[in-house]
Amino acid sequence: MSVFPATAAAKAADRRAARGAGTGPASRDQRAAYLFIAPLGLGFALFYFWPMIQTFYFSFTEFGPFGGHTWIGGDNYARVVKDVTVWQALGNTLVYCGIGLTALPLALVIASLLNRRGLRAVPLYRALYFVPFVTLPVAVGLVWNWLYNGDFGLLNEVLGWFGVDRRYWISDPSTAVFAIGAVMVWSTTGYYLIIFMAGIKGIPRDYYEAAELDGAGAVRRFFTITLPLLSPTIFFASVICMIQSLQVFDLIYIMMGEKNPAVGDTQSVVGLFYKWAFVENAQGAAAALAFLLMLLIAGLTYLQFRLQRRWVHYG
Repeated sequence: MSVFPATAAAKAADRRAARGAGTGPASRDQRAAYLFIAPLGLGFALFYFWPMIQTFYFSFTEFGPFGGHTWIGGDNYARVVKDVTVWQALGNTLVYCGIGLTALPLALVIASLLNRRGLRAVPLYRALYFVPFVTLPVAVGLVWNWLYNGDFGLLNEVLGWFGVDRRYWISDPSTAVFAIGAVMVWSTTGYYLIIFMAGIKGIPRDYYEAAELDGAGAVRRFFTITLPLLSPTIFFASVICMIQSLQVFDLIYIMMGEKNPAVGDTQSVVGLFYKWAFVENAQGAAAALAFLLMLLIAGLTYLQFRLQRRWVHYG
């Protein structure tokens, strides 16, 4: 008996199934899913993807004083590479990023302490740590400007009790970057604290109880249970923290102002972008700087994703 009729019948059945695939419940669910994500996709295309394309195009142009732009090729990128202030701002930004990442271990330790059994008022502590993150950067900058004031600031008053000389913390180039970085850590620790506490809650309690029965102390349980099982959460928080730290601007601008003698020594890449684009009217060079910053963030994020295979444990 020949197999060709059976093969032809099977092909015909497949064609009928393909024609009817677009009318089944699964197809309706797919259309509903696309309908729900359409507003977000449209917003992403209009407010993120299209501006990114425009920025890349404008990075090859020069804007006139009365509007309009002319094509100048790669001159803007040559200016960015040769400008000394760009490299100084990049160095400051990397320092801010390094300081900002210290919020992760700090938040992780606090989250572990708040996760202890029998500890009372945990929601209160969690709220107190989270308040700085939801506070407006303007308010944070103004309050810390007063705390750092070299003449009547509270920080100098407290340090004076221990015989430490007064310092102008945000006017001295040797301390300004670290003073601003400390405020960054203070204002973001609560955010990562909430993330880590949620991750720790997802770790089965049986692991801790079994380790405790085996004689493992709190430190041993932290390094053998909490850290490995929380590594995906730590990885997520590290990516977010790095991206936010590389884009720091508003806190620096509020705390330093425009007449501070240490403005140039604390300027970030985004701060330099703002200066070129809205003060010096060099939108083309600012667009090139912004695009290069985007490539830097994308490259470092890709590197993090590559390295996470060595230390992140899933499941």
